[in-house]
Formats: sequence, C-alpha cells, structure tokens
Amino acid sequence: MVSPAILVFTKTTGFRHDSIPAGVAAVERIAAELGFATEHTEDAAVHNPLDLARFAATVWLSPSGDVLDELERAALADFVTGGGGWCGVHAASTAERSWPFFRELVGARFIGHPPGCTPGEIDVVDQGHPATEHLPKRWSWTDEWYSFDERPQGWEILLEADEDTYDTADLAMGNPHPIAWHRRLEAGRCFYTALGHAAEAYEDDVFLAHLEGGLRSVLPPR
Repeated sequence: MVSPAILVFTKTTGFRHDSIPAGVAAVERIAAELGFATEHTEDAAVHNPLDLARFAATVWLSPSGDVLDELERAALADFVTGGGGWCGVHAASTAERSWPFFRELVGARFIGHPPGCTPGEIDVVDQGHPATEHLPKRWSWTDEWYSFDERPQGWEILLEADEDTYDTADLAMGNPHPIAWHRRLEAGRCFYTALGHAAEAYEDDVFLAHLEGGLRSVLPPR
C-alpha cells in the first residue's frame, strides 16, 4: 500500500505572491522530514474523491481568488470532514470568497493589510500546540499584518498580533487581533496562519518550525 502524501496547492486567480516557490520548497522539505512525499499542483482538478484519497493532508499555500468549481469544492469538503487535514498559509484567507463553507476551513476572510512587511510583536496565546510550542510568549516578527472580517468563531486561537506595535493604517481590528488558529472539523483538522508573506520567511528557522507544527497538527495519526 502506498503511503499517503501531502498535496501542496498554489493556484491563484487573484494576487500572486512571489514567495510561493520558496514556500513550496519549504513544505517539501518539511514533509520529507515528517516522512511524507509531496505533490505540488495548480490544477484544481486534483480535488476529486479518487485523487484526494492519495493524500493525508493538503497545504493551501497562498492561493487567491475562486480556484475550485462546485464538484471540486464538494470533494475538498468531504476530504476534510472525512478525516483529511487542511493547512492554510497566508493568502489562503483570500481564496474562495464565493464558497460559504470555505469559512469552516479557513476561519475568517482577509479584508486587507497595511502597506508592506513591517516589524511587529506577536502574543503567543497557546504554547501547547505543535505550531507554537517552540515560541517565546512574545515573538518579534516582520510580515504583512493581515486583518480579517471577524475573529474566527469555533476555533482555538494560537497567535495574536499586538496592534500597538505596528501601524494598522485603517485596518485595526482591535486587540486581541488573531493571526493563527486551529480546529477540529468533524473527523478532520484545520490550521491557518496569516504569516508567510515574504520569501525570506521560508528560510527562517523559527517560522519554519511554526509551519512544520501547523502541518503536523492536521495530519491524521499514522
């Protein structure tokens, strides 16, 4: 029997991040360290029951816009609720705005960010999760600081940006400002982090450990 692999999905119909190739390479390295093969694609047709059965989890690495048709959406929903893992990174919260169920996977919808990558401070709310167990209680990080249409409902918050430490422009959510979270979704597990805009992030050991922990947290038991 072939061991399940990890699907890395990066299709964009909106803004496309230059960091996607670096992110894909990082996920491939992480997956290999965890003992998984990877398959990277921008072909949404892989979202069908037969193909998805080959994967333990899928990483949506900065996709944007509506990227699936209705049959593909149904297949992804069944995959996750049936026990597969879903890991969303950065621009994943900008994808699939016309699909109401996608909020169950990603937690909240992106509404904007202040210009550029800027330094800021992150409060680590939960240090007991694989994505955060290596972090100090207060983490200094430089990124695009995403704001969302709401605080995720029914999710466990992992990280919160401190809006007092960066210029929110006109996009303040008010503290606490969640930027990473996780949940169970029926038999599956979901994780989302808003971090990971710049290619340099995927060479940073602290961020890579955050990403590795997030992926590990959604993988089904082997």
